[in-house]
Amino acid sequence: MKRHQTKIRLAIAGVGNCASSLLQGIYHYSQNGVQHKDYTLGLMHYSLGGYIPSDIEVVAAFDIDTRKVGRTLAEAAFAKPNCTEVIASQIVDYPTEVKMGPILDGVSEHMHEYPEDCTFRPSTAAPVDVAQILRDEGVEILVNYMPVGSTQAAQFYAQACLATEVSFINCMPVFIVSDNDWAHRFTKAGIPVVGDDIKSQLGSTILHRALAKLFHDRGVRINRTYQLNTGGNTDFLNMRNYTRLKQKKISKTEAVISQLNGYIKEDQVHIGPSDYVPWQKDNKVSYIRIEGTGFGGAPVEVEVRLSVEDSPNSAGVVIDAIRCCKLARDRGIAGPLTSVAAYMMKHPPVQMDDERARQQVEEFIGGERER
Repeated sequence: MKRHQTKIRLAIAGVGNCASSLLQGIYHYSQNGVQHKDYTLGLMHYSLGGYIPSDIEVVAAFDIDTRKVGRTLAEAAFAKPNCTEVIASQIVDYPTEVKMGPILDGVSEHMHEYPEDCTFRPSTAAPVDVAQILRDEGVEILVNYMPVGSTQAAQFYAQACLATEVSFINCMPVFIVSDNDWAHRFTKAGIPVVGDDIKSQLGSTILHRALAKLFHDRGVRINRTYQLNTGGNTDFLNMRNYTRLKQKKISKTEAVISQLNGYIKEDQVHIGPSDYVPWQKDNKVSYIRIEGTGFGGAPVEVEVRLSVEDSPNSAGVVIDAIRCCKLARDRGIAGPLTSVAAYMMKHPPVQMDDERARQQVEEFIGGERER
């Protein structure tokens, strides 16, 4: 496919572990390219619609931590409390400086009770005019990495995108792209968007969905199921405040039960973060159990343990989402990208099974309109 000559001008809101993995991943695939035997690992395609990872240029970044604000991206990506697996010891040498964003509800009160190395240290700097920076830097797409439960902060960045005709990729579980009112506003403004709540390449949600669908397709009734997750990064520490988890639990639960055509009662499903284990750092461990009934009423039970590095696990999906969003901008498509969201997000506007969603994304990449 013919390569594009233009860059994808990206902004990042929240330079935490996920952003660090994204930045490291762009560097890794930019350096190795098609000469490397693993050049497609974690990506749908190395060249997606004519765009390759090195076409992504991060021209603006926002955070609230004193160890990141005022620093270059190269410094901020590896600053505490980031603790993700290092997949590239450096990132692309962007001249971008991390700017102070508004704190709003981005820092839960309980985070102050923990050591500085594993929690946020809010800067006293004054917040910048985010919308003006998006305009000044010619940003096309903003990736939202706000902490779980940061409803006001997520909506702030969504509104800044609306005001500046910037596409919004919502990687966290505040329902914006899947909310009818927000979706209508982006559609009316002519802006393509993708969300909500990023899936991983192979994470607990995608594995749980696959197992649930397998039970369903093979005629085994699921009676009850749980998914228990532990981790040691700031995401898991933040989620110790259970008041911030409502939409996260909805997002993960609906992603699984959407595969079952509604034949399991919601009170028989428990899915969500379980605890913060500091020494796990960015390692996420998930325990999945499904109890079912098969032929003649015979019981069927499955238990699975999954261990992954949490942030790199989603970085490739974000690179694909960015490039799909850029294709939509090139083609003048507005509003939620339904197939892209269904394949790449836990709480898309329209749920569908992963095989169908991937097929529709491939058709979209090939030039067909979104359905």
